Amino acid sequence: MQFSEEQIWALAPDEASKKAGKDLAHPEKWISKGANDVAIWGECKGSGSKPYETQIHVETITFKCSCPSRKFPCKHSIGLLVLFVKNKSFFTDLHPPKWVTDWLNKKAEQTTKKVEQKDKPVDEFAQAKRLQAREQLVENGIDELLLWIKDVVKNGIVSMPENGTSILHHLAKRMVDAKSQGLASILKKMAVIDYYSEGWEEKFLSQLIHLYLTISGFKNKTHINELLLEDVRSNIGFTIAQEQLKTKQGITDNWMVIGKQTIHDDDMVIEKNWLYGCSTKQYALIIQFSVRWQINSLLLMPGSCVHATLVYYPSAWPLRAIIKEQFALVETPKPIGFNNWNEVSSVINNNRAMMPLTIEIPFIIHQVLPVFYQNTWWLKDETHTMVRMPNNFTALYTLLAISGGQAIDVSVVGNGDIFQPIGVWLHHQFFSL
Repeated sequence: MQFSEEQIWALAPDEASKKAGKDLAHPEKWISKGANDVAIWGECKGSGSKPYETQIHVETITFKCSCPSRKFPCKHSIGLLVLFVKNKSFFTDLHPPKWVTDWLNKKAEQTTKKVEQKDKPVDEFAQAKRLQAREQLVENGIDELLLWIKDVVKNGIVSMPENGTSILHHLAKRMVDAKSQGLASILKKMAVIDYYSEGWEEKFLSQLIHLYLTISGFKNKTHINELLLEDVRSNIGFTIAQEQLKTKQGITDNWMVIGKQTIHDDDMVIEKNWLYGCSTKQYALIIQFSVRWQINSLLLMPGSCVHATLVYYPSAWPLRAIIKEQFALVETPKPIGFNNWNEVSSVINNNRAMMPLTIEIPFIIHQVLPVFYQNTWWLKDETHTMVRMPNNFTALYTLLAISGGQAIDVSVVGNGDIFQPIGVWLHHQFFSL
C-alpha cells in the first residue's frame, strides 16, 4: 500500500470518526495485529470484555469490524489502516485467525456466485419484450414532458419563481413512473434552483435546453449516430450492465484519482471518482452508488494511483467508465495537464460538435491563481484568462489557504463555463478539495 495518511483520513465519514481514528492509530491500542498479501487485521481494546475484531481486504480496500458503529469505515478500521501505513513492522502475525479467514472465504464465495450468475443463459426473447415495454413507457412520459416544455417556451418563464418548484417535482415523479430516471434527475436539479437569486434564468434555460435536446434525440433516434444515441439513452436512464461492458477490451494505464465528489440523495450516496490516465492522458469517471453509512466495495482514494484496465461506456465523448481489472497501487507521478484555459476551451469546442449534450468534464490545468473579481471567485491562468468558480464552492477557503496567494496546479470539473476545483498539487503533494 502506498497511501498517505491524508488520503486515509479522507475516507472518514465525519470529523468525529477522523479524530477517534487518530487516537486508535497507536500500537498499544491493539491486542493483536497481523497482515499478509490478502488482508490486514487486528483486535482492538473496547469497552466490553471482548475486543473488537477489525479486518481490511487489501486488494479492494474493504472493511469489516465487529464494533456496533453504523459508520463505514468505522474509527477502528481507519486507525488500523493508518497504523499499518505508518509502520508495517508492528504487524508481525502473518497467519490470519479464523474470523479473518471466514470473512475472506465468504468474499470469495460471493465472487464465485457473481461469476455463476453471469454465466447463466439469457432469455433474449423475454429481455427484448421487457425493453420494448419500457421504451413505450418512456415515449409516453417524454410526450407529456415535451408538452410542458412547449408551454414554458410559449408562455415564458416569468411564472417559474412562483409555482415552478411544485410543477417540477410533479414532473420528476411522472418521469420515475415512466422509467426515465435520468430525466427525473434533471428535473430535480431544476427544482432546487434558487428562483429568487440573480441569474436563475440562465441556469433554468440551460437545463431546459438539455431536456429538450435529450427528448429530441430519443424521438429522432433513427437519424443520429449510434454513439450519440447511447448518450441520449443514458441521459434518459437506460443503462448497460457492467458485466456486459467487462466483455469488451479496455484501456490499461496507471490511473490517478484526481478528485472525488459525494452527493447525498435521500438515503442513496452517489460517489463520483475522477481519474486521469498517466500514459494515455485520458480522463475517466467512475460512479458508485451505495446506501448511506455503507462503504463501496471499490475504494478509490484521491491522490492515489492504481494500475488498472478501464472500459468506457459507449459515448460520443467517452468519459464514464468501469474498472474491469485492478492490478496494484503504483507510485503517483506528476500529471501532465493543460497550460491555459484556451487549450481547455479548444478541446471542449472540438468535442461539442460530436456531443452537444451538457456533461461535466474534468481537466488538470497548471499554474492558476484564485482571484476575486466582480464579487465572484475565478481561476486565472498565466495568460490572464479567467474562468468562474461556482458561487456555492464550499472548499474555497481551503483552496485559498493551500495556494497562499501563489499559482498552483489544480484538477477541476465543470460544464465548460463554470469549473469547480476538486484537487490541488502543492510541492508534489496532492490535496483533495
